[in-house]
Amino acid sequence: MSSTSGSAQRVFQLKLDPLTGNSEWVVIEEDEEETFAHNFKQPLLATTSYLDMLNDSRRNRAFRQAIENTITKPCHVLDIGAGTGLLSMMAARAMASGDCGGAKGMVTACESYLPMVKLMKKVIRFNGMEGKIKVINKRSDELQVGVDMPSRADVLVSEILDSELLGEGLIPTLQHAHDMLLVENPQTVPYRATTYGQLVESTFLRQLHDLHSNEANASDGIHLTSPGHGSGLSIKHQQYAMHCDPLREEIKLLSEPFKIFEFEFWKRPESHGESELCIKATNDGRVHAVISWWVLQLDRQGTIYYSTAPRWINSPTITSSTDWCDHWKQCVWFIPGGGISTFKGEEIRLHAIHTDTRISYNLETQVPRTEVLQHRLGEADLPLLLSPERIGIYGDKEWRLSMLKAVESALQGRDRSLCLVADDSVFLPLLAAHLSETSHVISLFPGLGRKGFEYLQVVSPANGLSRDRIEVLEKRAKHLTLHDTHQKKADLLIVEPFYCGLDGMLPWQNLRFWKDRTTLDSVLSEDALVIPSKGILKACAMSLPDLWRSRRCLSKIEGFEHSVVNTTLGACGHLPETEESPCLPFFVWQCGEFEELSETFAVMEFDCSKQIDICQGKYQVKFTQTGVCHGFVLWIDWVMDLQNTIVISTGPYKRYWKQGVKLLATPRAVGPQRSINVGECCSAVLEASFDPSNGQLKIMLDFQ
Repeated sequence: MSSTSGSAQRVFQLKLDPLTGNSEWVVIEEDEEETFAHNFKQPLLATTSYLDMLNDSRRNRAFRQAIENTITKPCHVLDIGAGTGLLSMMAARAMASGDCGGAKGMVTACESYLPMVKLMKKVIRFNGMEGKIKVINKRSDELQVGVDMPSRADVLVSEILDSELLGEGLIPTLQHAHDMLLVENPQTVPYRATTYGQLVESTFLRQLHDLHSNEANASDGIHLTSPGHGSGLSIKHQQYAMHCDPLREEIKLLSEPFKIFEFEFWKRPESHGESELCIKATNDGRVHAVISWWVLQLDRQGTIYYSTAPRWINSPTITSSTDWCDHWKQCVWFIPGGGISTFKGEEIRLHAIHTDTRISYNLETQVPRTEVLQHRLGEADLPLLLSPERIGIYGDKEWRLSMLKAVESALQGRDRSLCLVADDSVFLPLLAAHLSETSHVISLFPGLGRKGFEYLQVVSPANGLSRDRIEVLEKRAKHLTLHDTHQKKADLLIVEPFYCGLDGMLPWQNLRFWKDRTTLDSVLSEDALVIPSKGILKACAMSLPDLWRSRRCLSKIEGFEHSVVNTTLGACGHLPETEESPCLPFFVWQCGEFEELSETFAVMEFDCSKQIDICQGKYQVKFTQTGVCHGFVLWIDWVMDLQNTIVISTGPYKRYWKQGVKLLATPRAVGPQRSINVGECCSAVLEASFDPSNGQLKIMLDFQ
């Protein structure tokens, strides 16, 4: 969100307090150079993909070569979504190095996000190209020829692509550009994009969406989906970006790769497109998902390509990259229910549809089947949509059993108790009501709100519960009083913990539960049990070469200095002594190559039976493997009972949770004490402190 006042511009950045769930709009003024550092504890753009993208040398080289092939004489170049200005500078340099005959060209760089505009101006100034590039802080569909641009542009250079290709508004952006900003038959970089797909069988991918089949094997008696496949929990019907290479050994390929859509950048695209494909199965199996990717042809001649294909794909002209990067992944489209069975040689009909921003699929076999695809419902029929990982957790037998044991133990001997579910869990209210017919269950649903209430109304009958068996207050913990609990104090406070909207955040930001537990102290009985009873911050030293490479400090990119952006983008490696790299959330199992170099150790404990407080921990890490340490991975193990026997880990081998990764400024050679070599470290001290006022976890490292 942005506004203009006089000659100064401002942007409103949404800032979330993870421990309270509160958010506020922070104003970033155009003329305040130090606003980022003043308003934010960590670099403002650290969680974006800009740094990873700029570290993608294959991408940078391909765009540079294509721009040099395309821009061979003075012209007007428009760069939409200019970012740090890299493509704009490439275009300006290409014109300057060509045989211009004294003529001049110009580059218009359009970028809508003010913090990035500020950064771009720094980069352009640092590279001495201020007079060659005109920077405009607007959306491209706000640009006007004769106002922002003297004429229509001859060449469009742009990189507004996401893992699905269309999600960043590629089609409407190109439509407006061709209608209002570009000459007829312009030159473009990229020139063309083609999407491809492949049918696969994968138990893991099925678990991320087929909750009905998963919980059919559970023994706890809880039904999160109704037996008639009716409304319940579901994921959104869309493609999900995911690194599929780590799943290769678990995936059964059921078809050859097939071409789906082709999008031309040099001409105006259509908003809607359909493609009917007949795909021959290459194996017997069950199609659980369509894995898709795209290939860019960057130049008109068809000599320069970039592909996001998984590594198992081989093409005569385009080879898959061996370089891991996080800004573009493959995409996964889940086939509804348990998928669709097929036999080798059988033909499968795929109907693909694209809109302005999305691609979707329908599949069916040519041979009539008695089976029917489950959950063929529109999103309007589904009260509650959750992430694939959350669906996977709810269908996990081990997780459900742990929750069952913990709540069952807590309710033992407690008659007519009041059970309070403080987070956005939909499993725990049903479980508590199921285990104790005399207990009164209240659920707050601080994030799900009305959607949580509607879901329980739908699913309660399937669990043998009346619709009023669970009371939903739709309140934040800080607003709860004894009036809301009918003047009765809660005997049991339970959470998973799970807060809707925090799926992609750091593990310790779920300590919002501890803050809520403290806020709720006045409505808890003296002997109230709290689940989980504590959280243990765990850590492990790891070799993470691919992730570190993608987050390292920038220097020259295709000849243009970018070191001025490192601090703002949250880079690691060779930072000034006063700066440190941020701790960022990642699915470590998707981070390319990784290896444990130390034992797993506990850093500190968060005692949830007490009120939230400052926590500190210190541990001397002993390295158990020889290798290069790129950083430390951190997560929380939740202890669900007072006996410390039921523990739910969110560590790096648990695929449903993200971990926090603290990368080192400089990778260190390490090894065990018994076999230490010159230049290697045998131990390190990790010190951490947790500040309950803002939910920040500060981590300090000292190698020895």
